[in-house]
Amino acid sequence: MPSPSARTRTVAAAASLLVTGMLLTGCAVGTQVATGSTAPTAASSTDATAASAASAASDATTTSETIAETTAAAEAFLATLTDEQRDAVLYDYDDETKTTSWSNFPITFVERAGLNLNDLSEAQRAAAMEVLASLLSEEAYETVTGIMGGDAYLLEHSSSTETSLGQYTIALFGDASETEAYEVQFGGHHLGINATLDGAAGEITFAPTHLGVQPAVYTDAEGTEVQPFDGIYTDAFAFFDSLTTEQQATLASGAVSMCAPGDTCDFATGTGLTGAELTEAQRELLLELIANWAGMADAETTEAALAKIEATLDDTVIAWSGETVYDMSQGDGISFSISGPNVYVALQAQQGSAGADVSGVSTSGWGHVHTIYRDPTNDYANSVEQQAATGMGGGAAGGAPGGGAPADGGMPEGGPEGDDAAA
Repeated sequence: MPSPSARTRTVAAAASLLVTGMLLTGCAVGTQVATGSTAPTAASSTDATAASAASAASDATTTSETIAETTAAAEAFLATLTDEQRDAVLYDYDDETKTTSWSNFPITFVERAGLNLNDLSEAQRAAAMEVLASLLSEEAYETVTGIMGGDAYLLEHSSSTETSLGQYTIALFGDASETEAYEVQFGGHHLGINATLDGAAGEITFAPTHLGVQPAVYTDAEGTEVQPFDGIYTDAFAFFDSLTTEQQATLASGAVSMCAPGDTCDFATGTGLTGAELTEAQRELLLELIANWAGMADAETTEAALAKIEATLDDTVIAWSGETVYDMSQGDGISFSISGPNVYVALQAQQGSAGADVSGVSTSGWGHVHTIYRDPTNDYANSVEQQAATGMGGGAAGGAPGGGAPADGGMPEGGPEGDDAAA
């Protein structure tokens, strides 16, 4: 098991999955496995075009730079599309579809808005990925492409029958602009990004966004070990380890909550450790943890998001359950929630493999995690209100009494009873 301090997530490692075409086309690729054997490859040399476009995350340091770069990338992407494809990818800014077209379920269970990258040419896929690369910081881009690579790894190596693994969609709500608000929606299974860029207000928000991972660690086509959530786990345990024994007991006494995609949520803070009980150093560590979701773009955008959250940190409640040491060879992982007036973050280990077992690889607990980030005061930049999804699209999965993870592994209500195949 890799050391928590060794951040094995790299842009090049994740992008190597794009080179082979596995991530975006679903074709078989060669992946170095633990035994040292290599599967047959079906890579196309032209797939390197997509990898090249997707491997360079944004180097913007200000909100305006990020908006300008993302807008230019969105316009370049749109220029590659046919009229029919443009109609499919573009929505009105206030279209409520944006609230029901993202999920922690596979795209065969909940239909996503926009275009499936699997249906695009290699040049169009490269342009779509450039939108994401322009929007995200290097670290966030590594996390996201690592998540995508994990889904592709499961498609290639697991027992899952979910053929949509490794497929992702992109949609734009509103016209890409440096002066008007618009949203970039990108996602698939274990990923749902809703980024609103408002040039007039000089703001970018990622609320709401879903990041998930399965498995926790995998080996990519170049033989490189990828661990998408290492940064999140490292920050989570840095905060946990900073607490006194008494504070840790209070933290564990609370009930961990989960506000699932598709749920309107009441954002109840619940019980646990409050921000008012933290030292200044502990508060900074908590904000660093929250930044994994709230701070996915440039430094200025992150600073603004965290300042808003810090203003009400005294009234923010943190609850934790599960392991107390970052050692993925032990136990069933961790779950925590951070709930306050200006932030809601939840991470929950799923106690089930979702039918995606891989011999010798953890695909449950540590190896299967769902997270959610929302802003109770500013989801979707207040352009629309979250609509309650039906069937498999939504419903909350609350924490068990005493802070334990739900027995159903965090499945939203309305999902298959006793079947985590969609989670």
